[in-house]
Amino acid sequence: MKNTTPPSRRRRALMLAAAAGIGVAQFGLAHAQSQAYPNRPVTLIIPWPAGGSTDRHLRALAEIASKHLGQPIVVENRPGAGGTLGPATMAQTAKPDGYTIAQFPLGLLRMPHMQKTNWDPLTDFTYIIGVSGYTFGLTVKADSPYKTFKDYIEAARKQPGAINYGSTGTGSSPHLLMEELAGNAKVQLTHVPFKGNADLQAALLGGHVMAQSDASGWDKYVDGGQMRLLVTFGEQRTQRWPEVPTAQELGYGVVSTSPYGLAGPKGMDPAVVKVLHDAFKKAMDDPKHIEVLGQLNQAMWYRNGEDYRKWAVDTYAKDKALIERLGLAAR
Repeated sequence: MKNTTPPSRRRRALMLAAAAGIGVAQFGLAHAQSQAYPNRPVTLIIPWPAGGSTDRHLRALAEIASKHLGQPIVVENRPGAGGTLGPATMAQTAKPDGYTIAQFPLGLLRMPHMQKTNWDPLTDFTYIIGVSGYTFGLTVKADSPYKTFKDYIEAARKQPGAINYGSTGTGSSPHLLMEELAGNAKVQLTHVPFKGNADLQAALLGGHVMAQSDASGWDKYVDGGQMRLLVTFGEQRTQRWPEVPTAQELGYGVVSTSPYGLAGPKGMDPAVVKVLHDAFKKAMDDPKHIEVLGQLNQAMWYRNGEDYRKWAVDTYAKDKALIERLGLAAR
């Protein structure tokens, strides 16, 4: 039978069929790639030196998650800029293929308010999963003259600017919570920033700073008698150190846990994000991980990728107001 379809319509039909074929092929390729993921080790960037509480936690979590992922998760410590250097560099240079991810510390949502950055925490990252938060505290050496937090604050009141403390970096939660507290207490403290927990602890034990504001990486030194824990910053006293008061109950009005999770560069395939999310969620629920959280006195803070992103948007706006109130906003 003779084909009576006009040539123009035949050409159009052939073009549509070809386009559909390409679309199906591309979908099949993307599907195959996501199905094949991961087929090599995944790098997890921890933006703090080895040995601190975050490093201890995420190494343990990554080891468990690697079994569910079917590939090793290789940890890289890239400290600097208050925990923002490693993730920001990843966001700018890594391919969004799921083979490079990083811890997303709260400082990433604060740093752009305090100085000009060439990255945006809300648009340059793919949020994967919310994991945990910290128990923050202020510790001094065991032989410090400050037996209580009141002693420390009274010394600052008598000697404005002469009493110092170290933190894990400018703009980090241990820094900002102390600045907020100092403002509420109407005292002047001198801040000394460090690259991470390990450097800070060494400085305190060496007598180079009077106190350290940090997450619970100091736990073994407190339990071992080398440091004294003066105050914690949760809503309630900790189960592990129930004799230590909170800043809230002492009347300073500061509560901070600084939740964190994992993120990758922007533009990651949702199917790949789901593979990572599911592996880390299973790892979070593993009894071995729950045991590590107990050792670090940290609580679970699970958020899926979308809820984590929404939380980040809200926190970014809230912390802008805090930073402006503390006089730390970029000028």
